Amino acid sequence: MARLRCPCIGGDVELTEERMRHIADHHPDLLPEHLDRIMETVADPDDVRRSARAANARLLTRWFGDLRGGKHVVVVVATDQGRPERHWVVTAYMARRLAPGVVTWVRS
Repeated sequence: MARLRCPCIGGDVELTEERMRHIADHHPDLLPEHLDRIMETVADPDDVRRSARAANARLLTRWFGDLRGGKHVVVVVATDQGRPERHWVVTAYMARRLAPGVVTWVRS
């Protein structure tokens, strides 16, 4: 398991082997080749949005102009409601455009 520092969340984010397998299985265009992009997105996102699907999840996004002609990397991070200091990666994927959502944090 990797622990990724995320200043916008104010803590570490867990990235487990099981979640990495999930991402590789469901989003093979992202993993294993672009693990560094997931790590950069968690460490220094462009913005953070509330998830429309899960109240305890946030979408960390970062634009990479050199990734497949220009793509956002979106990393979905959940927070344990019983232990608000625990955060983990649920999934990650690439997107050309971001779905609308409530932005809760923007890199200044």
